[in-house]
Amino acid sequence: MRLLNSLLFLMLLNLPQSGRGAEPRFFRDDGGVPADLAAPVPDRFDRSGDLQWRQPLDSGHSTPCVYGNRIYLTTYNAERRELATLALDRGTGETVWRRVVPTDRIEPFHNVGSPAAPSAACDGQRVYAFFGSQGLTCYDLDGNQIWNVPMGPFQDEFGTGSSPVLADGKVIVAQDHDANSFVIALEATTGKELWKTERPNAVRSYSTPMIWDRGDQKQIILAGALDLSAYDLETGKRQWWVTGLARIVIPVPTREGDTLFVSTWAPGGDSGSRISMGAWDDAANRWDRNRDEKISKSELEPGEVLTRFFRMDLNQDNGLDRKEWERHAAVFENARNAVLAIRPGSGTGDLTRSAVVWEYSRGVPYVSSPLVHGNILYMVKDGGIVTKLEASTGKLLHQERLSGLGNYYASPVTAGGNVYFASEQGVVTVVRDQVEWEIISSHDFGERIYATPTIDRDRIFLRTEKALYSFAHPGKS
Repeated sequence: MRLLNSLLFLMLLNLPQSGRGAEPRFFRDDGGVPADLAAPVPDRFDRSGDLQWRQPLDSGHSTPCVYGNRIYLTTYNAERRELATLALDRGTGETVWRRVVPTDRIEPFHNVGSPAAPSAACDGQRVYAFFGSQGLTCYDLDGNQIWNVPMGPFQDEFGTGSSPVLADGKVIVAQDHDANSFVIALEATTGKELWKTERPNAVRSYSTPMIWDRGDQKQIILAGALDLSAYDLETGKRQWWVTGLARIVIPVPTREGDTLFVSTWAPGGDSGSRISMGAWDDAANRWDRNRDEKISKSELEPGEVLTRFFRMDLNQDNGLDRKEWERHAAVFENARNAVLAIRPGSGTGDLTRSAVVWEYSRGVPYVSSPLVHGNILYMVKDGGIVTKLEASTGKLLHQERLSGLGNYYASPVTAGGNVYFASEQGVVTVVRDQVEWEIISSHDFGERIYATPTIDRDRIFLRTEKALYSFAHPGKS
């Protein structure tokens, strides 16, 4: 018996110390709902005793990936033009290892974006970091590179945003850009390509895929411009899809029970303020002054077309032809801004008419992903407007404005009976996880926040553009 107890003790020591057990960790893998919802996570951030440590960091928008006693994230140092993957000690915040990613070119990125936007992933044996400037790199837990698969830079002046996800020994990467969009599965141990599915109709979007375990089958759920598609995890075959999404998609879908939820919004997709490109013949008559059947940049005056010229010019020949114009015009024509509840059942093909349970078109965010918990769907859009819907019906439960104004790029998370919202300006607001509106606390960090808070056991990790913070109640580990 003593020998058996000793063996059990040694086995427990070697188990991963994350509350998620041996499951892989990646961006939004839990939909913002951690495994241990009852953990005593702090609900305010102005108590000095709750701050366990603050670790200064180079900038980056990637959300911390916590596995066991390590935290993995990516950074960008603009002065040195240096991309790096880091492992920090969960208990102290100290850097365990830092690996610079060699690259000849830093991808273009949005003025509020970052070339270190995709979040790292970990399966307990390896760490995976993706940079649009360079590709996907795999490290062991000591920071030794195992393999690298070059990708990028892509045809997209806003950069990349989608993070790698893990399932059944595979690394899934989705990249939707102005041209050559795809979703690919790589063998986790070697980086070998298992399958690659082209997405010829996709245009730029930045949503991370989610893995849907349906019992007898696992599917990759990918929200892109105009539609949400499901791919078979083993083969990469597209199985079903639902149309009615925005022309640019950034939020990650989530689920509750047998229902998927996806919220998408982009300028020009609201019913009362739609953008229309108009017909090619009208555009050519207006702008094609030399009658070469192309519209060049120099022929355009300032406006919507000139602003979007790069993404419309698919072959990058500095001229828009009929095919390029009509492709982009169709995207605007078919785009819709809404949050959809989707129940696909066992159907295949286009399920738009049969699978959409309900839709709601107000208060839909551009970047922040929805949170669903306890039959409440939470959304926060720019301006700090929080919308609560009944998840089963789409009925509006409540709408309120947070004290933190400005843009919201981080997604809400829940734990301990509360929901956490972080604004770009650095204000973190905690509200009660219930139908009635109740603000618990609000704290201004004075540092911009783009990364989503990470909750792991009794800790909450907040990444700003300057540092990573670890909060826990005093005496907790």
